[in-house]
Amino acid sequence: MARLRMPRLRAVSQQFRSAGLLSCGLVVLVLSLPPYAHSQEAASLGGTIRDAQGDPVAGATVRLQAQDATQMQAVHTDMQGNYSFAALHGGVYLLRAEMVGYGDAEISAVFIGPKEAKNVDVALQPAKTPTSSPTQKPEFFVDPQFTVAGVTDTTTLGGHGSDTIVRARETLAKETVSLGKDSAGTALLGNYERERDRLQTQLARQENAHEDKPDLHHQLGDVQEKLGNSLEAVREYERAAELDPNEAYLFDWGSELLLHHAPEPALEVFTQGNHLFPRSVRMLIGLGAAWFARGSYEQAVQQICAASDLNPSDPIPYEFLGKMQSAETVTSNDAVEKLHRFVALQPKNAEANYYYAVGLWKLRRGWEDRASTAQVEALLREAIRLDPKYGAAYLQLGILHSQQKDYPRAIADYQQAIQANPQAQIEETHFRLAQAYREMGDGAKAEVELRAYEQMSKESAQRAERERHEIRQFVYTLRDQPPSPNPPQNP
Repeated sequence: MARLRMPRLRAVSQQFRSAGLLSCGLVVLVLSLPPYAHSQEAASLGGTIRDAQGDPVAGATVRLQAQDATQMQAVHTDMQGNYSFAALHGGVYLLRAEMVGYGDAEISAVFIGPKEAKNVDVALQPAKTPTSSPTQKPEFFVDPQFTVAGVTDTTTLGGHGSDTIVRARETLAKETVSLGKDSAGTALLGNYERERDRLQTQLARQENAHEDKPDLHHQLGDVQEKLGNSLEAVREYERAAELDPNEAYLFDWGSELLLHHAPEPALEVFTQGNHLFPRSVRMLIGLGAAWFARGSYEQAVQQICAASDLNPSDPIPYEFLGKMQSAETVTSNDAVEKLHRFVALQPKNAEANYYYAVGLWKLRRGWEDRASTAQVEALLREAIRLDPKYGAAYLQLGILHSQQKDYPRAIADYQQAIQANPQAQIEETHFRLAQAYREMGDGAKAEVELRAYEQMSKESAQRAERERHEIRQFVYTLRDQPPSPNPPQNP
């Protein structure tokens, strides 16, 4: 029986281990002063954040700062809108509540006595959403903080991390783009060269007549992107947004920047877009995807969680959360809480069960947490029951059984993953199957699976490289930064 070459397997294993002050509409509902809690060593503050109708606001950010301190504490409200701060000393505090879609609410002086347990409930009023009209438009980028100077081949991806995370960033950028580009007509014309010429002629006539219609610039941006002229496309999207900063134009501009590996400019556009349209779910998703592209997982999760709170029944924010979480080696309590809500709202959704299972798995505290492990397995089996072709769920089930040292079951799980979806990128499954065979003492089968893994990894890397070269990278300069030493290459 051939023996598996252990150094090579360990080297490949290492690759996987390396894989991630306003006061707008403030209403104090209750400001009660309960008796001192003599049994406690320190004071505390808690309460509920509600909207104008009295309903609890989940996911709101509540900040607390002592008058004699520079640091500010922050917590998020739970599903019932409750918040709490413990281990406080007596004094005067500033309390602020914030939530996307609402005006900030602030109490500048909250008095807390030593050992006091104080309750302060706060109501948030809806934010005033800007509207655009022919006579009055919301202000936007009079002078953008960045300049797109050109495009070049994709030689860098704008961030650090494992290949798994890089692929996830690219995938989420493409999926962000798919949430926009909803202008009808141009995408169906087919003859993009003729449509480009027609639009450019119309725009030239308007310029001579001292008119400039943003919809034509936006349509021309769509056509230029179809033709592969990404630099011209982004400039048309920018012009459309400058003339009419509506939600659709701003989103398409930001997503175009994100698609071409320009996360910092995309972050600026999505941030301003969120300021103008705080109730836009996709603007928050774009903002989260931009943070993720920059390598800021916690910031990304915060924005996607806020998007899920705007419309809890919309599956798209949860899907973004799940894909971000799957690429990282760790997750966050906030992300897992939202994925729990996803499966509670859509128990018959295989992805909801799978993503929540992965979140619980990454939050587990070790093998003493048997209840959590059992729940993870139950969720994975439910995902497979709902979708028997769900290869990722079989793979995760195999990982669980491998860590329990139940290698025969793990091998069966990995084999099911390969059979369920042979067209998927399953190189990791072959690698883990090689590990399981090695643990069972079957070196020959382990060697076969390792060779399959290496071949598939090579093909996957080549395929990814081809796809990256199809999407050229923007060369951009941020304000107060020198231009890139490498001159841009125009297509």
